[in-house]
Amino acid sequence: ATTGLLWFVKTETFCKPFPVVKPHLEAHREWVAGLRDGGYPHPITSGYRVDAESKPGGGGLMILAAPDHASALELVLQDPLVANDCVDWQLNGWVSEVGGITLT
Repeated sequence: ATTGLLWFVKTETFCKPFPVVKPHLEAHREWVAGLRDGGYPHPITSGYRVDAESKPGGGGLMILAAPDHASALELVLQDPLVANDCVDWQLNGWVSEVGGITLT
C-alpha cells in the first residue's frame, strides 16, 4: 500500500434474496464510485468473484488501503450492503509476501 498504509480485504456473500439485495448493491456501487472520486484518500476497489465459466455467485471482494484495522472497519461499516445486513462479511488485513499490487 501507499507509505504508512496497510492493505485490507473485505469478502462477502449475500445472506438475503437477490431482489432484496439489489437496491443496496446499486447503492454499494455508487458508494464505492464516490469514494474513488475523492471521497476516500486511499486506494480502494470492489468487485465480485466468478466461477470457471465466469458466472457470478462466489461473493464480493473489496480491496482497500487504510492506516489501521479500526479505520478500515469504520469505512466498511458504511458500506450499504453491510449497513443493511445484506451480506455475511469478513474484514482481514492482507500482507504481501511475494510481489505486490497497485490499484488504479
